Amino acid sequence: MTGASMAGAATSKRKTVKHSGLGRPSAPQRRWLERGLTQAGGKLPLFDDQGRRVDGRIIRLCLERGWVEPWFANPLKPNWLICKLTDAGRAALARPARSRKPALTPE
Repeated sequence: MTGASMAGAATSKRKTVKHSGLGRPSAPQRRWLERGLTQAGGKLPLFDDQGRRVDGRIIRLCLERGWVEPWFANPLKPNWLICKLTDAGRAALARPARSRKPALTPE
């Protein structure tokens, strides 16, 4: 086996670990996921409200946690990952957002 084919074989054996929707989304993840609640089929945007591309780390983490799944492959832009909300994503949004502990104030 060549080095390239060995690398390919190792890659094909890796499994993506899904957390089955456990946990709560961070504030940026929640903002992105919430946008799918009002779209047909739960489709999520590639760009935020200011026209900037959604950070790929947000998309990948949401995929890993099972909150989103790929919608379809875009033949014109194959590197763009178009996703839609899953039931686990809707459940994660139903849980209360993480709250920061209030700062202690002197009495």
